[in-house]
Amino acid sequence: MTVPTLPTGSLRATSLNATRRAADLAWLTAGGQVDLLVVGGGVTGAGVALDAAARGLSVALVEAQDLAFGTSRFSSKLVHGGLRYLAKGDVALARESAVERGLLMTRTAPHLVRTLPQLIPLHRSARGAGVSRGNETVLMTGLRAGDLLRRTAGTPGALLPPPRRVPAAEALALAGGLRVSGLRGGLLSYDGQLVDDVRLVVALARTAAGFGARIITRARALHLDGSGGEIVDGLTGARVTIRAKAVVNATGVWADRLVPGVRLRPSRGSHLVLDAGTVGIGGTSLTVPVPGERNRFALLLPQLDGRVYLGLTDEPMDGPVPDVPEVPQADVDFLLDVANTVLARRLGPADVLGAFAGLRPLIDLPGTRGRTADLSRKHAVLTSPDGVTTVVGGKLTTYRKMAADAVDAAIARRGLAAGPSRSTQVPLVGAAPAEYLSTMEAAPRLVARYGAEAVRLSALAQLDPRLGAEVADGLGVTAAEVVWAVRHEGALDADDVLDRRSRIGLVPADRLRALDSVTELVRRAHEGL
Repeated sequence: MTVPTLPTGSLRATSLNATRRAADLAWLTAGGQVDLLVVGGGVTGAGVALDAAARGLSVALVEAQDLAFGTSRFSSKLVHGGLRYLAKGDVALARESAVERGLLMTRTAPHLVRTLPQLIPLHRSARGAGVSRGNETVLMTGLRAGDLLRRTAGTPGALLPPPRRVPAAEALALAGGLRVSGLRGGLLSYDGQLVDDVRLVVALARTAAGFGARIITRARALHLDGSGGEIVDGLTGARVTIRAKAVVNATGVWADRLVPGVRLRPSRGSHLVLDAGTVGIGGTSLTVPVPGERNRFALLLPQLDGRVYLGLTDEPMDGPVPDVPEVPQADVDFLLDVANTVLARRLGPADVLGAFAGLRPLIDLPGTRGRTADLSRKHAVLTSPDGVTTVVGGKLTTYRKMAADAVDAAIARRGLAAGPSRSTQVPLVGAAPAEYLSTMEAAPRLVARYGAEAVRLSALAQLDPRLGAEVADGLGVTAAEVVWAVRHEGALDADDVLDRRSRIGLVPADRLRALDSVTELVRRAHEGL
């Protein structure tokens, strides 16, 4: 079997838009059959679509809402090496995370993942807060073990330098907002950080489309079995039966709605959006020990747009699973209280610009009725009696391995003719070496978000100077990015742009300022398709 290669440089092949969606849906409506139907447009579902399409299988992906509508847009944006798993003694999962992190940073998505310095402040231990000297030794031992995993995974030290202890003066230089009183230094380590988790999902979906996958958003699955499923078109209300030789359910925390035998224990991870100037940190994140807990931390994560995400909680989510979970006041209070143990300026509710929460699809295993924080982050691939393959659990960092395992299972179950996974060798759209990206004639912000495609966005603004203007003053997002999202990234309306293709919507006040401008730009972009 000859496996097709991605048409490098062909923008049309990877473009997702309303016209392509309509054509793909019409083909399926007319009775077209695919090798694999994937349900779910998050990071795992998009990864499954890419893995299968790169093996030469015909693929259709359907998503009830938009790409990355669910948990995949509400992560901490970290591509991490599994240090927490190592602390729990799960060396295999920690190594898997380190390997997948290395692949993302060096091969498949180096344009979307940057090196993130992480500092554990060392304040004198008092009333349950701070880090004792004994715990400092334990933490440093863990960081060194994580660095050993980094080396065995083959990730260069130039990309992720080894950890070290820094004196108080250097800790303050890295994070000026730290409380000086009682500060005796810090533990500095390095991990990977996505510029945006949605950008990873969109890049995966577009790369899959470049291999011929049909990516259809606003298409809710009503029923699945081993030979396909029935969907309803969210734009027209029409019901469509999709014929497929194999089916993968990658709907995350909603997986049990389509395959009732799947048992999940959702966990809520909340984050607050703050201003970096208010917090007093720049490019270095802070890892803050939770008072009274062992191996549990809150994170202050700087973003390229001048915001800081403060997270995250790990609380069980009882009852019906909402499409978009809310952040309860208890989570806000908890996160602010933890951050205030190390900051010079005390944060309060008035400093919170926005908040978001994601739901982890943790596997409910017998004998694991304790805290969700204690549940394993391993993934599982399950097959229902009627032949539907479901992939659940896992972490954003390990999406590629999850996807490959799911496709392997579907192929084996249905006897499809396909070779082994090639996804370790497939760069995502926009991927390019750092030395190339650094020489591009485009704004650094565009290069960070679009990689090698940044020059195409710059060209749009050169052809029409109006597209170089920001959609609202001070937000950084340009009109060209809105047009690009509609023409090439599958955005169908203003919500897709505000809440996913850009992250303007994370701050409600910013969203309101940009709404009218973005709505008009989306309308004009659709007219130009």
